[in-house]
Amino acid sequence: MGRKGTEIAAKSGMDVKELIKKLNKAYADEWLAYIQYWTGAQVIEGKMRPDIQKELMEHAGEELGHAQKLADRIIQLGGTPILDPKDYFKQTNCGYLVPSNFDSKELLKQNIAGERCAISVYNDILEYVRKGKDAITFHIIRGILEDEAEHEQDLEDLQTDVLAK
Repeated sequence: MGRKGTEIAAKSGMDVKELIKKLNKAYADEWLAYIQYWTGAQVIEGKMRPDIQKELMEHAGEELGHAQKLADRIIQLGGTPILDPKDYFKQTNCGYLVPSNFDSKELLKQNIAGERCAISVYNDILEYVRKGKDAITFHIIRGILEDEAEHEQDLEDLQTDVLAK
């Protein structure tokens, strides 16, 4: 972390090691969400398959972008992002829901559950950094939270369309 950034974090009284831990857990979630979306898009079957497949691939790319933002911030704070993918499963908040039922309705249900978990995780981190007055992390997390809320809405809309057909 840069000298001034370290100074600001230290003066805020925030536990930077705890923040890095929280960000690494979210980082693990993002990688697992990426894999879950990407895999689901490959195996999906049923109603509205092309539309849902396209949305899952779009979300996969956005989750990968979130992982990048988190890795960048972890490094800026003097930490190291999780290096071993096996550790994603050990540190995840939201887990990994194996897309074992390829039906579009089931995949949407799984991914909505994942988004709801992510929304809770990012809301908690947002509260943590707000109290610690870390404006940079706050801005990053707020942006990711907005994306996750949009993902939930996108998937709920598709779910409504699938159930209506």
